[in-house]
Amino acid sequence: MTVRVLLPRLLADCTGGRTAVDVDLGGPGTVRALLDALAADHPVFDRRVRDETGALRRHVNVYVDGEDVRRADGLATAVPPSAEVMVIQSVAGG
Repeated sequence: MTVRVLLPRLLADCTGGRTAVDVDLGGPGTVRALLDALAADHPVFDRRVRDETGALRRHVNVYVDGEDVRRADGLATAVPPSAEVMVIQSVAGG
């Protein structure tokens, strides 16, 4: 099963400049499995979106087909076939 992950330019530097990455999960999976698969090819990306315990960093939001995973089952949220996943990093300034 291939899932398209959309990234803002802020995170694209971690994936070779790509703002869209297709990830093969090999079957039904979860957000955690998806992030693990991305981390295997892009370890810097993983350090930017997850902390040392593997949890999402506070300033990172993940959406599966438009639904915030924090309001679902977190990293255990199911990723259905042909889902579109967005990883967004908050930006603050003043």
